Amino acid sequence: MPRVKLDPRLSVLVLIDIQPSLTKTIFEIDRVLSRIAFLAKVANLFEIPILTTEQNPTRMGSTVPELALLISETLTFSKMDFSAAKSDEFCRALNSTGRSQAVLTGLETHICVSQTAQDLSERGLEVVVCPDAVSSRSLEAHKLGMERIRDAGIVPAHTESVAYEWLGSASHPAFKQFLGIVKGVE
Repeated sequence: MPRVKLDPRLSVLVLIDIQPSLTKTIFEIDRVLSRIAFLAKVANLFEIPILTTEQNPTRMGSTVPELALLISETLTFSKMDFSAAKSDEFCRALNSTGRSQAVLTGLETHICVSQTAQDLSERGLEVVVCPDAVSSRSLEAHKLGMERIRDAGIVPAHTESVAYEWLGSASHPAFKQFLGIVKGVE
Protein backbone atom coordinates (compact mmCIF):
# COMPACT_ATOMS: atom_id res chain seq x y z
CA MET A 1 0.00 0.00 0.00
CA PRO A 2 1.42 3.41 -0.91
CA ARG A 3 2.07 5.91 1.85
CA VAL A 4 0.48 9.31 1.48
CA LYS A 5 1.38 12.24 3.73
CA LEU A 6 -1.17 14.94 3.00
CA ASP A 7 -0.03 18.51 2.50
CA PRO A 8 -2.54 21.38 2.27
CA ARG A 9 -0.44 22.98 -0.50
CA LEU A 10 -0.73 19.81 -2.61
CA SER A 11 -4.30 18.73 -1.80
CA VAL A 12 -7.72 19.17 -3.35
CA LEU A 13 -10.94 18.01 -1.73
CA VAL A 14 -13.41 16.27 -4.03
CA LEU A 15 -17.13 16.03 -3.20
CA ILE A 16 -18.77 13.39 -5.38
CA ASP A 17 -22.49 13.45 -6.23
CA ILE A 18 -24.03 14.58 -2.94
CA GLN A 19 -27.44 15.21 -4.44
CA PRO A 20 -30.95 14.99 -2.93
CA SER A 21 -32.13 12.08 -5.07
CA LEU A 22 -29.16 10.02 -3.88
CA THR A 23 -29.09 11.06 -0.23
CA LYS A 24 -32.63 9.76 0.41
CA THR A 25 -31.51 6.12 0.37
CA ILE A 26 -27.91 6.29 1.65
CA PHE A 27 -26.78 4.34 4.74
CA GLU A 28 -26.02 6.72 7.64
CA ILE A 29 -26.42 9.82 5.45
CA ASP A 30 -26.47 12.24 8.41
CA ARG A 31 -23.02 11.06 9.52
CA VAL A 32 -21.69 11.29 5.97
CA LEU A 33 -23.01 14.82 5.41
CA SER A 34 -21.62 15.93 8.77
CA ARG A 35 -18.15 14.56 8.01
CA ILE A 36 -18.12 16.07 4.51
CA ALA A 37 -19.18 19.47 5.89
CA PHE A 38 -16.44 19.23 8.53
CA LEU A 39 -13.77 18.53 5.92
CA ALA A 40 -15.09 21.24 3.58
CA LYS A 41 -14.87 23.81 6.41
CA VAL A 42 -11.28 22.76 7.13
CA ALA A 43 -10.43 22.89 3.41
CA ASN A 44 -11.88 26.40 3.22
CA LEU A 45 -9.85 27.44 6.29
CA PHE A 46 -6.64 26.27 4.61
CA GLU A 47 -7.65 27.54 1.14
CA ILE A 48 -7.67 24.03 -0.31
CA PRO A 49 -9.66 23.89 -3.56
CA ILE A 50 -12.94 21.97 -3.36
CA LEU A 51 -14.07 20.35 -6.61
CA THR A 52 -17.64 19.06 -6.65
CA THR A 53 -19.37 16.72 -9.09
CA GLU A 54 -23.05 16.25 -9.77
CA GLN A 55 -24.31 13.14 -11.55
CA ASN A 56 -26.87 14.13 -14.19
CA PRO A 57 -28.06 17.17 -12.16
CA THR A 58 -30.97 17.86 -14.52
CA ARG A 59 -32.54 14.62 -13.31
CA MET A 60 -30.95 14.19 -9.88
CA GLY A 61 -30.69 17.76 -8.61
CA SER A 62 -27.82 19.92 -7.44
CA THR A 63 -25.57 19.42 -4.44
CA VAL A 64 -27.56 19.38 -1.18
CA PRO A 65 -28.04 22.90 0.23
CA GLU A 66 -26.07 22.39 3.47
CA LEU A 67 -22.94 21.56 1.44
CA ALA A 68 -23.63 23.96 -1.44
CA LEU A 69 -23.03 26.81 1.02
CA LEU A 70 -19.45 25.58 1.54
CA ILE A 71 -18.41 25.19 -2.12
CA SER A 72 -17.84 27.31 -5.19
CA GLU A 73 -20.32 27.00 -8.04
CA THR A 74 -17.45 27.60 -10.47
CA LEU A 75 -15.78 24.41 -9.25
CA THR A 76 -18.92 22.25 -9.56
CA PHE A 77 -19.07 19.92 -12.55
CA SER A 78 -21.92 18.04 -14.14
CA LYS A 79 -21.12 14.51 -15.29
CA MET A 80 -22.76 11.52 -16.90
CA ASP A 81 -19.90 9.03 -16.46
CA PHE A 82 -19.67 7.47 -13.03
CA SER A 83 -15.98 8.40 -12.67
CA ALA A 84 -15.34 12.13 -12.27
CA ALA A 85 -11.99 11.50 -13.97
CA LYS A 86 -13.86 10.86 -17.23
CA SER A 87 -15.15 14.47 -17.21
CA ASP A 88 -12.90 16.73 -19.28
CA GLU A 89 -14.10 19.83 -17.40
CA PHE A 90 -13.37 18.24 -14.03
CA CYS A 91 -9.91 17.10 -15.15
CA ARG A 92 -9.04 20.53 -16.59
CA ALA A 93 -10.04 22.17 -13.31
CA LEU A 94 -8.09 19.60 -11.30
CA ASN A 95 -5.01 20.04 -13.49
CA SER A 96 -5.27 23.83 -13.26
CA THR A 97 -4.86 23.64 -9.47
CA GLY A 98 -1.39 22.18 -9.95
CA ARG A 99 -2.03 19.88 -7.01
CA SER A 100 -1.10 16.22 -6.80
CA GLN A 101 -3.24 14.89 -3.94
CA ALA A 102 -6.98 14.23 -4.07
CA VAL A 103 -9.06 13.58 -0.94
CA LEU A 104 -12.36 11.97 -1.93
CA THR A 105 -15.74 12.13 -0.19
CA GLY A 106 -19.27 11.48 -1.44
CA LEU A 107 -21.64 8.94 -2.93
CA GLU A 108 -21.70 6.03 -3.64
CA THR A 109 -18.63 4.27 -2.25
CA HIS A 110 -18.82 1.21 -4.51
CA ILE A 111 -19.65 3.11 -7.73
CA CYS A 112 -18.67 6.74 -8.36
CA VAL A 113 -16.22 7.09 -5.46
CA SER A 114 -14.43 3.84 -6.31
CA GLN A 115 -14.23 4.52 -10.04
CA THR A 116 -13.04 8.10 -9.49
CA ALA A 117 -10.42 7.00 -6.96
CA GLN A 118 -9.03 4.33 -9.26
CA ASP A 119 -8.98 6.60 -12.32
CA LEU A 120 -7.29 9.48 -10.47
CA SER A 121 -4.72 7.08 -9.06
CA GLU A 122 -4.01 5.75 -12.56
CA ARG A 123 -3.43 9.38 -13.65
CA GLY A 124 -0.64 9.61 -11.07
CA LEU A 125 -2.37 11.45 -8.23
CA GLU A 126 -2.00 10.44 -4.61
CA VAL A 127 -5.57 9.55 -3.66
CA VAL A 128 -7.12 9.28 -0.20
CA VAL A 129 -10.72 8.20 0.42
CA CYS A 130 -12.41 9.09 3.72
CA PRO A 131 -14.50 6.06 4.78
CA ASP A 132 -16.47 8.17 7.27
CA ALA A 133 -17.38 10.68 4.51
CA VAL A 134 -18.50 8.21 1.84
CA SER A 135 -21.37 5.74 1.79
CA SER A 136 -23.73 3.66 -0.31
CA ARG A 137 -27.33 2.49 -0.14
CA SER A 138 -26.30 -0.37 2.14
CA LEU A 139 -23.54 -1.00 4.65
CA GLU A 140 -22.50 -4.07 2.65
CA ALA A 141 -22.04 -2.06 -0.58
CA HIS A 142 -20.08 0.60 1.33
CA LYS A 143 -17.79 -1.99 2.93
CA LEU A 144 -17.21 -3.82 -0.36
CA GLY A 145 -16.52 -0.49 -2.06
CA MET A 146 -13.92 0.41 0.58
CA GLU A 147 -12.32 -3.05 0.27
CA ARG A 148 -12.02 -2.60 -3.49
CA ILE A 149 -10.60 0.90 -3.05
CA ARG A 150 -7.98 -0.34 -0.59
CA ASP A 151 -7.19 -3.37 -2.78
CA ALA A 152 -6.52 -0.93 -5.63
CA GLY A 153 -3.78 0.64 -3.49
CA ILE A 154 -5.74 3.72 -2.50
CA VAL A 155 -5.30 4.94 1.05
CA PRO A 156 -8.30 5.24 3.40
CA ALA A 157 -8.14 7.95 6.08
CA HIS A 158 -10.62 9.30 8.62
CA THR A 159 -11.66 12.93 8.05
CA GLU A 160 -10.00 14.02 11.31
CA SER A 161 -6.75 12.35 10.24
CA VAL A 162 -6.89 14.32 6.98
CA ALA A 163 -7.70 17.57 8.80
CA TYR A 164 -4.88 17.18 11.32
CA GLU A 165 -2.38 16.30 8.57
CA TRP A 166 -3.41 19.50 6.78
CA LEU A 167 -2.98 21.44 10.05
CA GLY A 168 0.42 19.88 10.76
CA SER A 169 1.11 21.49 14.13
CA ALA A 170 -0.57 23.08 17.14
CA SER A 171 1.62 26.10 16.41
CA HIS A 172 -0.20 26.74 13.12
CA PRO A 173 -1.58 30.32 13.04
CA ALA A 174 -5.11 29.00 12.33
CA PHE A 175 -5.04 26.49 15.21
CA LYS A 176 -7.80 28.20 17.26
CA GLN A 177 -10.10 28.48 14.23
CA PHE A 178 -9.33 24.85 13.41
CA LEU A 179 -10.27 23.74 16.93
CA GLY A 180 -13.55 25.61 16.57
CA ILE A 181 -14.35 23.54 13.49
CA VAL A 182 -13.28 20.30 15.21
CA LYS A 183 -15.46 21.09 18.23
CA GLY A 184 -18.34 22.20 16.00
CA VAL A 185 -18.40 25.72 17.39
CA GLU A 186 -16.80 27.59 14.52
